[in-house]
Amino acid sequence: MSVTTMPATAPAEGAAEPAKKGGKKKLIIMLVAVLAIGGGGYWFFLKPHPPAAPKPGEVATLEPIQVNLASGHYLKIGIALQLTKGAKEVDGSKALDATIALFSGREMATLTKPEQREKLKHRLESTLEKRYEGEVMDVYFTDFVTQ
Repeated sequence: MSVTTMPATAPAEGAAEPAKKGGKKKLIIMLVAVLAIGGGGYWFFLKPHPPAAPKPGEVATLEPIQVNLASGHYLKIGIALQLTKGAKEVDGSKALDATIALFSGREMATLTKPEQREKLKHRLESTLEKRYEGEVMDVYFTDFVTQ
């Protein structure tokens, strides 16, 4: 007895293969669209925005004081505090104390250099912002005389 095998039938030429529905491609496109919409929603609605810069309010001018410098010299310094909008009245004693602490005992030669004076002004401003808990946003020198 002999057994012959029949060849497997190949699809006829011209007959189309069953069409795939594009499952992976559609899934990727939908996933990208959902992520884009979610990212856009986060960006516009949920992303924390930085706090707005404080608006300037009144300027409180303090009486000039004299500070002892090194080598028997002294500094007559007057300051004005730029308050933030809505800040209550400030007590100038904290500002004067910080000014005395910062400038006392310094050499007169360092105070006559504009860049050194500017650095000291920024240090005073930073100190006062902390002491007044954000109610002071800038410091101005109204008097600055060395002798």
